[in-house]
Amino acid sequence: MNITNLLKNIFTYTPPKNYSFVLPDIAMDNNSDIKKNIQTEKKEEKNISPNLDTNLNFIKTRYNLLINSDIITREFTLNVKGQQYKAFLLYIDGMVDSQILNDFVLKPLMIHNNINQSSNNKNRIISESVDNNNVTIRKVKKFNLSDFIESCLVPQNNIKQSNSFNDIISGVNSGNCALFVDSLNIAYDIDVKGFKQRGIDKPENEIVIKGPHEAFVENIRTNTSLLRRFTNNENLVIESLDAGKITKTKCAVCYMQNIANSDLVAEVKYRINNLDIDSLLSSGQLEQLISDNNSLGLPKTISTERPDNAAQHLLEGRVIVLVNGSPFALIFPAIMIDFLTSPEDRNLKTIFSNFLRVIRILSAFFALLLPGLYVSVTSFHIEILPTELLYSILAARESVPFPVIFEILIMEISFEIIREASLRVPSAIGSTIGIVGALVIGQAAVSAGIVSPILVIIVAITALSSFAIPDYTFSFHLRLFRFLFILLGYIAGFLGIGTGLFVYLSIICDMESFGVSYSLPYSSMESLKSTGIILPPIWKREYRASYLATKKDKKQEKISMKWKVGD
Repeated sequence: MNITNLLKNIFTYTPPKNYSFVLPDIAMDNNSDIKKNIQTEKKEEKNISPNLDTNLNFIKTRYNLLINSDIITREFTLNVKGQQYKAFLLYIDGMVDSQILNDFVLKPLMIHNNINQSSNNKNRIISESVDNNNVTIRKVKKFNLSDFIESCLVPQNNIKQSNSFNDIISGVNSGNCALFVDSLNIAYDIDVKGFKQRGIDKPENEIVIKGPHEAFVENIRTNTSLLRRFTNNENLVIESLDAGKITKTKCAVCYMQNIANSDLVAEVKYRINNLDIDSLLSSGQLEQLISDNNSLGLPKTISTERPDNAAQHLLEGRVIVLVNGSPFALIFPAIMIDFLTSPEDRNLKTIFSNFLRVIRILSAFFALLLPGLYVSVTSFHIEILPTELLYSILAARESVPFPVIFEILIMEISFEIIREASLRVPSAIGSTIGIVGALVIGQAAVSAGIVSPILVIIVAITALSSFAIPDYTFSFHLRLFRFLFILLGYIAGFLGIGTGLFVYLSIICDMESFGVSYSLPYSSMESLKSTGIILPPIWKREYRASYLATKKDKKQEKISMKWKVGD
């Protein structure tokens, strides 16, 4: 025990609980400065004061203006009805449009225009109307400085009043500017965003031949406008939620009010509102935080960069979540067949779509089980092979000094390294590394007698099958669990693979995504009417998926092509 304690003291590092980075002669007892700094980080709700100097000092402290170089406070004099008021603007340099700020905010507030020259008329006529007796009725409102600034002086399309510093600062952090006026206990949040952002471009991961060539971008408002354009309906509801105590990342929950199940919408909003995290920077993080956990790592959320695909799911009755700063939309709920479906399926004729679906299902089978089946056959079940093929395999492996498990693990891991390297290097040489690396390594390994030629074919078919899966996360899952079935096939042959497959399917049948069984529609014959492996012709897709429990079951009439029937 003494030797163990000695080794722990030598090699174990215990971090200190308190750090003091101040000089000893100015350090205070009991780390009082540190405690005070920690307390200042907890920014409590504070209302705006009528005293402009008090507000300015609070802003200087909150934004650390002595250190920050991009936080700008522009002090000026505001002219209203012949009177002058001290005021200041707060904004972040680089996030606002300077021309909009100068022409539509500062200029109207500072210039002596006609509406501000007269100080006699303190009352404002709101409206005039004539009654049945030809008597003019005027509605007069008493002059109010805050309303006058908003309605008469600032010709900006989006301006809001607030008496809370937290609301104002949240707007400034998102690219707006804040206007503070002396004697007013409110401030104005004015939309003057002008930061650089990526324009709408072609999808990079979900490429289709027949279909729109637009993809989501990092700006949440651009993404919501894309959804509006595709749905073209006033029943589309887009609710804004904040996630992250520090970042306060904007999340948009989108759904069709007349179609989506209200309980599903409430569940999605409940999970987002009950995230106790400091930051949220991407949709991938949100997907992990609000999706149901599972031991297999299967994706339970559809992630798409295509607005047409997202709009299609909206009209089916699902819920879309957009995250500011992420070019992907999250779709809830998701079932297993969704990850073998491509947006191209809706644009092709039914016979072609069904053919491609079968190809993808076979690809998923090969990507998961083909190497394991090869190992089990060569290790335990050689008798099932034709004699000529058996002789060919034995002749190919005659010069290989390693067992089949070591041989296939070398090739699989090598191919994963090549795949990862081709993704991480610059795009100009990425494809070169993939092609040259696979050809050179495969040919060199066969020539050196490390692997057999037939194994190279097995690994190549497996890799191509994983590329045929439309969803990247689901493909990653198949690539990972492929190694498990390789080990099971090497240990117990078909018995090991069959046992593993039984456990695998049992876990899938027990999984749910937002209350929907993950194995649908195959676990319910009723669900097969609306979706399944084989798609019905487009004129027979009358009903939405029953497992979504939508408010409107039918999405088209039984006879949708009435031009065939006539009058």
